[in-house]
Amino acid sequence: MTGRSTSSIASLALPIVAVLAMSMGGAFLVLRTGPGVSLAVTLFFALLLACFLNTELGLHIILLSMLLSPEIVVGGIGGISIGKPDVKGDLLVLRIEDLILTAVTLAWIARVAIFKELGLVRKTPLNIPILLYAASLIHATLLGVFLGNVRPIRGFFFCLKYIEYFVVFFITVNYVHEERQLRRLLATAFVTCAISSIMGIVQIPSGERVAAPFEGKLGEPNTFGGYLVLMLALVLGLALSAKPFPLQAGWYAFAGLIAIPLLYTLSRTSWLAAIPMILTLALLSPRRLILITGLGVALILGSALFPRQVVERFNYTFYSKADRGDYAIGGARFDTSTSARLDSWKQGFVDWTKRPFLGYGVTGFAFMDAQFTRILVESGLVGLAAFLWLLRRVLQVARGTYRRLLGTRYEGLVLGYLAGLVAMIIHGFGANTFIIVRIMEPFWFLTGLIVTLPVVVAHEPDKAVQTPSAPIPQLAPLGAHRA
Repeated sequence: MTGRSTSSIASLALPIVAVLAMSMGGAFLVLRTGPGVSLAVTLFFALLLACFLNTELGLHIILLSMLLSPEIVVGGIGGISIGKPDVKGDLLVLRIEDLILTAVTLAWIARVAIFKELGLVRKTPLNIPILLYAASLIHATLLGVFLGNVRPIRGFFFCLKYIEYFVVFFITVNYVHEERQLRRLLATAFVTCAISSIMGIVQIPSGERVAAPFEGKLGEPNTFGGYLVLMLALVLGLALSAKPFPLQAGWYAFAGLIAIPLLYTLSRTSWLAAIPMILTLALLSPRRLILITGLGVALILGSALFPRQVVERFNYTFYSKADRGDYAIGGARFDTSTSARLDSWKQGFVDWTKRPFLGYGVTGFAFMDAQFTRILVESGLVGLAAFLWLLRRVLQVARGTYRRLLGTRYEGLVLGYLAGLVAMIIHGFGANTFIIVRIMEPFWFLTGLIVTLPVVVAHEPDKAVQTPSAPIPQLAPLGAHRA
């Protein structure tokens, strides 16, 4: 009896000690940092616990935070403020998306460590390309540190930023294996997109370029434009495959909601990316006549259809007499902004020839707002080859899944993803698309869905797969998915 009582007391001792330790730690944190940071730390650990208990909750939070989470500035005169700081200084700037992704990642690792049958990384066709790309970045950066081009701390955190989005992919692939899960997560992604689009439309009367919500005065329209193009591709793909007319009309209305803020971002890179996106949809969809007709009407009406700011932005790029650069196409000379970007690309190529294989390391070269040129300069031919192989493998998987699911209710989802992938590749020529958190989190989430979609279909009793011989991703069973 005494032994049983001793055992009961011992079993209660650990939780009591843990609670006391956390209480003392929390009190110390408040005294040393103040309420702002202590509140942020408390919310971080609360999120960590919630994601540990429910993996899907973590994915929903990531999807909502993609566009709807602000940056929090701690310090300064106002104490805590939302959005990018107006003045650089001794301020603590927390990007909420990064903190949320960190919490979800830690919770996932802890959950896998306790429930070992879950496995850490499920085997997919993208694992090896992702691993080689990450290894090329790390190797190039370590070499850059050794040669003095890269500051170690800065290089470390930027490398982490480059590859952190793959965590979203692996969590999605490991978790989603039923249609109910897929539908819930997609609903959250579309709700986030709708809210962001409406908040973008609300910004239009200000006369400023539309940017993502909660970014303050120094927003990034090009980033918001890239996200909207990706989601527009997805919605148009679903619209083209929808069979009941009310559902089809609803998706087209949603596409219109997204297109309005996309135009008012005045992001020329995003507009350019939308062209191959639409062409991809027209090429692959049996209902291409709808898109071709709409595109023809837009070309015929021209300036009468588009808002004044959009027309002025286009004319400024090619035909304005002021602020002209040194580059031209035919008789149209680019503006100074576009010309400066082309100059940076040219300088990047010149300096790349001095270190062609491994480059200068991540952050080892001057800032360059072009994904492919930046990868070439920072990680050389090795890094660029690994990145292009990864993109090629993603494209192969998406095409195989599309052929497999022709005629099913998932056809539009994969069609939209394919068009969005093409758009992101084009967007990467004018922006650092594949390292931007607000674009890459939804992109790699969608990539995870596309990779695991054949498994979802295989478990559906009423699936209608027309081409079973088409190449599809091969996934390891749930009980054996360590890469």
